[in-house]
Amino acid sequence: MALVPFPNKGLQPVPDDDLAEGHDTDIDGGEDDGAGKMSFLDHLDELRRRIIWAFASIFGGVIIAFFFINDIFSFIMKPLQQMLPPGQKMVYTDPSEAFMLDVKIALIAGLILASPAVFAQLWLFIAPGLYSHEKKWAIPFIVLSTLGFVGGAAFSHYIVFPLTWRFFASFTSDILTFMPRIEPAFQVYLRMLLAFGVVFQMPTLVLFLARMGMLTAGFMFRNFKFAVLLIVIVSAVVTPDGGGVSLVAMSVPLVGLYIFSIGLAWAFGKKRKPIEGETA
Repeated sequence: MALVPFPNKGLQPVPDDDLAEGHDTDIDGGEDDGAGKMSFLDHLDELRRRIIWAFASIFGGVIIAFFFINDIFSFIMKPLQQMLPPGQKMVYTDPSEAFMLDVKIALIAGLILASPAVFAQLWLFIAPGLYSHEKKWAIPFIVLSTLGFVGGAAFSHYIVFPLTWRFFASFTSDILTFMPRIEPAFQVYLRMLLAFGVVFQMPTLVLFLARMGMLTAGFMFRNFKFAVLLIVIVSAVVTPDGGGVSLVAMSVPLVGLYIFSIGLAWAFGKKRKPIEGETA
């Protein structure tokens, strides 16, 4: 049984008289001084539309990635093979393993290509509940979210994952030979790539929470030691070695991002309005 949304009263046409009087309206039809009002069914319908558009964007990115799959495969796997002992190659033991690896690589490449569109759909979903002056942050939100995700993925690819892979390969000896399969190796790569892409959203998240008055620089500074503890715990969970070089490689930049986020909250956070009669 399908859910049919009720008409959204916030999307009614604006009378000509209001336009003549200079009333400002936003793209959702609401007045400048208030947030949009939507029923529960309206929210479900809006969520469905945004999810469909986000998946359509990712699908388009995957199609584009398939045209360059050999180049992308070499970009990811060639550095891993070069860190193995001379003359050694990576292997696959299942008949479909190499093909499924191409599919997964195309999926992750498509997600990265479509990330601006995905974050745009996220913003379009939450925008109706915001005030007009808060909606002006749409472009910064999309840009910062995209840069954070791509920057985190690049940091993982160029710095953290090579360190982790070199650490795993260092146990090769006269007795032990490191012969990695491509599927588990890519799983480690993908896990770290997505983890860094997500955690590098911290400055963006803090910036917009601070702008809405939900987070302050003082609160973040007072709870700095608890934040460091949480960062170490999260790094231990999402990194493959759970306590080696990748944990340190994730924890250190995250602490730096947290300090940077404190500065963002202090510089761009909502300022407390002075109370009437309060003296300096």
